[in-house]
Amino acid sequence: MGHLIAAGPRHSLGISADGTVVAAGAGASGECRTAGWTEVIDVAAGNVHTASNTGRSHSVGLRSDGTVVAAGWNNEGQCEVSSWREVTAVAAGWRRTLGLRADGTVLAAGRLAEGAGEVSSWREIVALACGDWHSVGLRADGTTIAVGNGRRGQCSVGGWTDVTTVAAGYLHTVGLTSAGRVLAVGDRTGGACEVEAWSDVVAVAAGSYHTVAVTADGRASAVG
Repeated sequence: MGHLIAAGPRHSLGISADGTVVAAGAGASGECRTAGWTEVIDVAAGNVHTASNTGRSHSVGLRSDGTVVAAGWNNEGQCEVSSWREVTAVAAGWRRTLGLRADGTVLAAGRLAEGAGEVSSWREIVALACGDWHSVGLRADGTTIAVGNGRRGQCSVGGWTDVTTVAAGYLHTVGLTSAGRVLAVGDRTGGACEVEAWSDVVAVAAGSYHTVAVTADGRASAVG
């Protein structure tokens, strides 16, 4: 099951029941031009790096036939995904798009400078997440991998096990285990990694500087 909604810093996407995509937000770089998209089953909204590029982002849609569409800011080729095939999930970061293929490999388009697009060697991947400067992959065996700028520790996920979900923020990475516990690495100055006390969690999400979780009994928790 793909993401039916996606939110970037300045725009939001939603998949309608008929497979078309609606968008709202700034739209300064064309990231809201999704009117012609059809048969979409997953959407991703690109990040806008907090230090610059105000109002510039991109949108990505995965179609039911495994092809991918994109619109918006394309200064480093992050929207050049029209040749992708057999994709099962998409993720979008700052100037970057990732696509998970049915065989567990990962495609990347866009910015290469920080190494967050260096995913060609990844295998047996079942889920993806994009931070601003780093990319995270979840393997079928519950282990994780991350590439890109890890100066704040956001790529230090090599020891994680039994993970079922990953999420990535600006400078932190979050993982949900099958036991309902939440793991977090990265910048701790804003409190987004203070998740050690959480339990019975069934879903997690990461914003630029905060982390959100939903528990089995329907409660929401947030830190950051």
